[in-house]
Amino acid sequence: MVKLIRQLLATTIAVGALATAAHAAGPEIVAGPSADAKCFKPWTPETKFFKFPKKEGPYRIALANGFIGNTWRIQMIQTAKAYAEQPDVKAKLKEFKVVSTGDDVAAQIAAVDNFINSGYDAIVVNAQNPTSFKPVIKRAKAAGVVLVAFDNTLDTDEAINVNVNQKGLGELWGQWLVDHLPDGGKVLEVRGVTGTSVDRDRHEGVQEVLGKSGKKFETVEVIGRWDDGTAQKVTADAVAVHKKFDGVTVQGGSTGTVRALMDAGHAFVPVGGETENGFRKLCAEHSADGLKCTSAGSGPAQVAVAIKTAIAALEGDVVPQSIALPLAIDHDPDFKDGVNFYSKESDNFFVGNSFPDCGINFTAQEIMGQTKENK
Repeated sequence: MVKLIRQLLATTIAVGALATAAHAAGPEIVAGPSADAKCFKPWTPETKFFKFPKKEGPYRIALANGFIGNTWRIQMIQTAKAYAEQPDVKAKLKEFKVVSTGDDVAAQIAAVDNFINSGYDAIVVNAQNPTSFKPVIKRAKAAGVVLVAFDNTLDTDEAINVNVNQKGLGELWGQWLVDHLPDGGKVLEVRGVTGTSVDRDRHEGVQEVLGKSGKKFETVEVIGRWDDGTAQKVTADAVAVHKKFDGVTVQGGSTGTVRALMDAGHAFVPVGGETENGFRKLCAEHSADGLKCTSAGSGPAQVAVAIKTAIAALEGDVVPQSIALPLAIDHDPDFKDGVNFYSKESDNFFVGNSFPDCGINFTAQEIMGQTKENK
């Protein structure tokens, strides 16, 4: 009897080890294209394609957000909830859970671990740090959990990343200043949340273009945390110290930055900013006064693409490891009320919430009807 028990234990351990090894191998790497080639576009021609083992739905999916201290993140959470409530999506979900953990990277990783241990099928994450998730990526892989990062993505090729070209966005803003400042000059750069991949990549894009322009640029950096109130304060402080800037780039909090310039009586200058509705209102209103804007960014609706990707992966569809989304871009003098900004809507609303190739398009009413709270 003892011998039989030992044999059974040995068999159980061996089967468990094989199962763990199978899970640890992660998704199969296959040839493209993806199942939905119009929506799931690979980042580069070298991007690999994943095929996860098909799971039967409905699924338990979680959104593990970090920072929530600005309108983009709030709108992103509202958009995620709105997408999960759409009838065709809701039919595939057993549960959709949202948690925001703040700036603490360890707390966000703990939240992801908790979702893994609780048996969720997929987790989408807006990561506080691009390099700190390596252990949790391995744990998700071992548990057979689909992990999709978006916006602030992960420095890995073992999880799925969904994003716009954040460095390219910085390059666009930098080029706007180069084109509108023939003699170079002093530039105010209002950065985002320190330590995130988005802040890093946008900053690198701006500075590379300015540095390669052959013009003499001096940059003053302040931390606006992608938030109107914070950006307005740090811009006001910078103007008080430096008196005059020839151009501005602002990663988020663009409305606050322009209002700070106006409150200080600073002359209007070329500005490269995000897609806040209030910013575009000001750009349209004061174009003739010298406020020459490019407004571009990554709409909060990219969270819906991340959820769509997670569901496709769970259904066994082929998806790229890294998915490229288009930027929402509009320039002076092409700001048009009712088309790419909305004079009757809140300043804090981000426009560009449509990814037509993915069948994703939200009205302001759909988004604003949702809450920002953990749920």
